[in-house]
Amino acid sequence: MKKFWVLFSLFILPLVFYIFLSKGIYKYSNLPILTEKVIDLKQAAPSTAASFSEKLSIVCFLGSDINNAKASLFNLNQTIYKRYYSKPFFQMVAILPQGLENEYNETIKELSAFTDISKWHFIYASPKNSNLLFNSFETPFTLNENGYSEYAYIVDMELRLRGRKDDEDTKGGKLYGYNMKSVSILKNKMKDDIDIIYYQLKKSAEKQERRKREI
Repeated sequence: MKKFWVLFSLFILPLVFYIFLSKGIYKYSNLPILTEKVIDLKQAAPSTAASFSEKLSIVCFLGSDINNAKASLFNLNQTIYKRYYSKPFFQMVAILPQGLENEYNETIKELSAFTDISKWHFIYASPKNSNLLFNSFETPFTLNENGYSEYAYIVDMELRLRGRKDDEDTKGGKLYGYNMKSVSILKNKMKDDIDIIYYQLKKSAEKQERRKREI
């Protein structure tokens, strides 16, 4: 019996660990593309200097109900933005209704009192352009009458919407957006999925570096 446990610890246990690890890495290194081509920010707000290109963007549509928007904004800021704002390529984009600049300025000022908001972009757009941008995400959702969506979305550097195809809590398995009202979803799902993209970026950079050394 003692011999069996020695053999188990020396050969079988490492093999089981390797299989588990390799499966984990495979899952960790792939986050599905749900929409191939999201339009760029400039099409929704021509005067903006912000762009989705070459950025990892977390996008939200906050609408005209300031109190509702504020709760979502602060949830997203505390749970996601503060964790990633120092990361390369990262940015947060809030789409806001044109004409509410003064109303939102107070909320943005309050946010900046305890947060470095340099990676936040607050983009004011008409209802038509907000819907144009939102519809390019090709989700099963719509903006409500205030121009609000309760979900935050991940748009990668190639203007593709990223999410899940096998989410156990979503009908059909496709997770297009992450509910900003749920801290647990932001912490346990959105954070994990952003980490996957950064893992992909790291592996891609390492692969390119190896190729350069081989040339």
